Amino acid sequence: MTLTGNTIIDPSYEEMITIPNSKNDVFLCIYDVNYETGEYKTKALNSKNQEILTGYEQIEAISNKDKNNNIWYEDVLKVKKDGKYGLINLSGKELTPYQYDVITAIEGIKNAMQATKEGKVGIINQEGKEILPAQYLEILALGKESKDGFIVKAENGKYGVVDNLGKTILEAKYDEITKVHGNDMYVVKQAGKQTIAKKDGSEVATLSAGYEEIKEILKNTDNGIIYTQGGKYGVMKLTGEITIAPEYEELKEAKTGILIAKQNGKYGIIDLSKQVKIESTYQAINYYEKADLYVAEKEDYSNDIIDNTFTIRQTGILLDLDEEKGYLTLKQGEENKNYNFKFEEKNAQEIQSNRTLFKSKQDGKYGFIDKDQKVIVDYQYDDVTEQNAYGYAGIKQDGKWGAINNKGEIVQEPTYNLDEYLKIDFIGRWHLGKDINMNYYNQM
Repeated sequence: MTLTGNTIIDPSYEEMITIPNSKNDVFLCIYDVNYETGEYKTKALNSKNQEILTGYEQIEAISNKDKNNNIWYEDVLKVKKDGKYGLINLSGKELTPYQYDVITAIEGIKNAMQATKEGKVGIINQEGKEILPAQYLEILALGKESKDGFIVKAENGKYGVVDNLGKTILEAKYDEITKVHGNDMYVVKQAGKQTIAKKDGSEVATLSAGYEEIKEILKNTDNGIIYTQGGKYGVMKLTGEITIAPEYEELKEAKTGILIAKQNGKYGIIDLSKQVKIESTYQAINYYEKADLYVAEKEDYSNDIIDNTFTIRQTGILLDLDEEKGYLTLKQGEENKNYNFKFEEKNAQEIQSNRTLFKSKQDGKYGFIDKDQKVIVDYQYDDVTEQNAYGYAGIKQDGKWGAINNKGEIVQEPTYNLDEYLKIDFIGRWHLGKDINMNYYNQM
């Protein structure tokens, strides 16, 4: 149902609606919430307000989030029957037996969900396949993807590492295994001592004894590790040679040989020889690997966009950065501008070719044009949003917000005061909730 914007369920449910996938005509409603007991009812509807996917005691989306607290939903639904949970897909096909006590997302990991049965946990994927059997006391994601493997706690109370096929990488004999790993090496702890264990189980014994904690294994293992001593960060080779003394408040590797460093409460960029690439003047710096650029936050919450030569290429408030589609959007002055990763300015039609409407401004008022520059909605609004994945856009008039569909037709007159809302986004008459991290839509 991407960019249809034609019909939407009637806003009759008092609580909220979630949309697991914008391409599927499935809306999940939570209603009759008992705030004292925490109990609630659920149902699934299509855009014609017809109940679908029936016969379950509960039907819910499985939400997940990345390191920046951006919410997404797995492409399956969690359903309850006879007191037990299983999975179905968005078309209603049953993917697993109803045998689990709990099914939850593993934070930050796509297509791998933790499933609990008889007090033990395992992992299942979106096809319903059991990746790890339910035989562990605890399972933690080791890295950013399921292919990085998992830290598991066995029945003996010790920790080990398994890969995403269930093969043992490190025997479950450690008191602790952190999420720090790289190049088939893992940070482990035994008898109160933290060290690095190789894939074959041998330990790196040449590290100096002066470190308190290993924070990161660098991408090129010849460069060693980031460690802390006395609450400060430094860099040490695996031979024990200290290459950067522990004098920074924080160090984090961006790309091979390049570190984001914090000094005196501000962030900058240095290399392994401590040569300053970017002075420590920023509130935060994040590196986007696929785009090969840095986003640095200033005190006024605007951003400098810095390329791989450490040159500031653009400045503005970052609204969007899509590494897959290869563009970023900045609010510069009163306008939103789009750039590719060569910092060539692109119009919205080039960036979002699947849209039917594009915001446009003339004589201080906003309207909408199509991809051929034809005016579809006259310039009459004080503010508008870009069309979203569901085909809707917000319109603001006299301080109040409403919505139009993909044809430019008003589906909600401007009646909502959303001044306290961080993001304005509509699906028909429903608008995004105040807490955008919850990623639900409701109506006042």
